[in-house]
Amino acid sequence: MNAAKRLAIFERLAQAIPDPQTELNYSTSFELLIAVVLSAQATDKGVNKATSLLFPVANTPESILALGERGLKEFIKTIGLFNSKAAHIITLCQQLLDKHQGQVPTTRAELEALAGVGRKTANVILNTAFGHAVIAVDTHIFRVANRTGLAPGKTVLDVERKLDKVVNEKYKKDAHHLLILHGRYTCIARKPRCPNCVVVDLCEFKDKQAT
Repeated sequence: MNAAKRLAIFERLAQAIPDPQTELNYSTSFELLIAVVLSAQATDKGVNKATSLLFPVANTPESILALGERGLKEFIKTIGLFNSKAAHIITLCQQLLDKHQGQVPTTRAELEALAGVGRKTANVILNTAFGHAVIAVDTHIFRVANRTGLAPGKTVLDVERKLDKVVNEKYKKDAHHLLILHGRYTCIARKPRCPNCVVVDLCEFKDKQAT
């Protein structure tokens, strides 16, 4: 796929999705961090349901630590892998207090040093909370990048690095959410909704649904 076609894809996605934002509910960078940790192998809808109960009670490292691991589990038990996530979050909260004065760090290295935080989660925080022009590749972005020919790669890191090289600077900050939302609602996994796709004529997917 050439640069002109890639640029056109993002121009159209940006027009179709004028305010690309995360669908996780949060009001602080700490709340976002907790929500993203909880979102691994879970839906945003499921996370929002849990955090709508958790955050009014505990939305700081201190208040979550006061709940304890058992207390935290009561709020997140509807989310997949809640046992391990609760353990990670308790450790993460202690790390924030011990090393960062209770604040969410603003570098990838510091974020990845936190319990339960990998490269994808760190990139989400850098992009969504702090406005960095980085692209966190989740299953939706991996699928869209490969299916369309936008940035094919065999691994998540391959796709991230390729997107970083080929996405026009104008769209790099919003690319993460543009691609996620396109993958979540149009370029879905089992049967992409090609007749409703704004970039169908630019897409290089060989098995397009009838338009």
